[in-house]
Amino acid sequence: MQALKNLLAAIGIPEQKIPEPDMPIHDIVYDSRKARSGVIFVCIVGAVADGHRFAASAYEKGARIFICEKPLSLPDDAIVFFSENTRRALASLSAAFFDHPEKKLRVIGVTGTKGKSTVCEMIRHILCENGIPSASIGTIGIRIGDTLTPTGNTTPESYELFRIFSNMAERGIRYAVMEVSSQGVKLDRIFGIRFFAAVMTNLSEDHIGGAEHPDFEDYKRCKKELFLRCDHAFFNMDDPFSDEFYEIADCQKQTYSITQEADFSAKAILPTATERGFGSSFILTHNTVRHDAFVPFPGTFSVSNALAAIAVSSLAGISPEKASEALCNVRVGGRFEIVPTALTDVTFVIDYAHNGESLSAALRALRVYRPNRLICLFGSVGGRTEIRRRELGIAAASYADFTILTSDNPDKEPASEIIADIAKHIKNANYVSVSDRGEAIAYAVSVAEPGDIVLLAGKGHENYQLINGKKVPFSEREILCAAAKEAALTEQSNFHL
Repeated sequence: MQALKNLLAAIGIPEQKIPEPDMPIHDIVYDSRKARSGVIFVCIVGAVADGHRFAASAYEKGARIFICEKPLSLPDDAIVFFSENTRRALASLSAAFFDHPEKKLRVIGVTGTKGKSTVCEMIRHILCENGIPSASIGTIGIRIGDTLTPTGNTTPESYELFRIFSNMAERGIRYAVMEVSSQGVKLDRIFGIRFFAAVMTNLSEDHIGGAEHPDFEDYKRCKKELFLRCDHAFFNMDDPFSDEFYEIADCQKQTYSITQEADFSAKAILPTATERGFGSSFILTHNTVRHDAFVPFPGTFSVSNALAAIAVSSLAGISPEKASEALCNVRVGGRFEIVPTALTDVTFVIDYAHNGESLSAALRALRVYRPNRLICLFGSVGGRTEIRRRELGIAAASYADFTILTSDNPDKEPASEIIADIAKHIKNANYVSVSDRGEAIAYAVSVAEPGDIVLLAGKGHENYQLINGKKVPFSEREILCAAAKEAALTEQSNFHL
């Protein structure tokens, strides 16, 4: 609970302009359904709904303090304050309400088109393995200790973010590692946060169109903003846009690379298969000192992600050697996750690859391990651009031996139409279409042969299908394991016949 005057001071409203400055405030809300007596209701404009339209509903539920950008039609006892930017106001109010928990943590932000989740989890894992209490926030969820809590957005809304930080600080967390999405920056979800460190993984066209970014320049500009509010920055020198990012950062800067000399570099990268799955061995070099290293993920991009995590961990006093040792047993849910099944002679891999570039990279990385056949099962999210579907189709046609087109969060768009869009770009490839993803997985199991690698792409960590605006429970792992078990039993039955 905070006094109204203390919270409003955070957005520049002096005490003499507040009718009841000592009024106790129990919460900050921006969803009218959560409004009640003793809260401040902040009217923010979202991609679909405008909070100003729901101010009257918040009033009916008991709210009397309102922050808005537009005039509101409310009874005379409502206390209304205007702000030029209510999203920033929400962030400032939330930080003050939770007593600035971001200042009690070292916050590390990871941005880029691909690799954010993996790098975040790698950093958190290295820190925890070396005795430093750390937590992470991102697409996979909020991980504190052994607890993983789902989150609606890659970068949560500012109020949720400060609430999470407060929980972390109360539990003794020292480092908070978080994914910073372009939308998180654009919508001021990280407003007011000074980052201890920031990481740039890579940049390519994505999230352009619709309610996201009007063009690539806007997308890039939002990514760059993270590096205007950090004390340390790390850049992937293999990315063509790294120089642009490097130049704008006014802080301590370090680099990493798998192709050239950098502060942290990797050479002699080799695909390495172990009993636990696919990985990559490499020689890590830092300050002319070389170490043998291993990361339990395939592909050179996985080595790049590992370098980013090792580099950032050095700020916590962890040597590259200790960081490399910790990475040997890191696991990231839904990122090149090998799922053990009853069909022990077939390798099933679940990965979040959901655009053309990431799917191409995933397939190329798996092909290095010389499978009998590389089978790829994927779809595309409803409401996305034709460009994404074209690139996905081209990726599958280029690198998979056999493709199974299916659904992936079709939402309000018919899965069959999405599949047809993709299929236009793989006409000459060997593929089938199975609209129901559960049936498609069962089909993949039925056609898999010894030595095959089957990649289930797009869902990754997700445990639902988005259909007509609703998240319908859907566990790819459970469906896969059940289908494989049934197939194994059928094989045994046929053998005994």
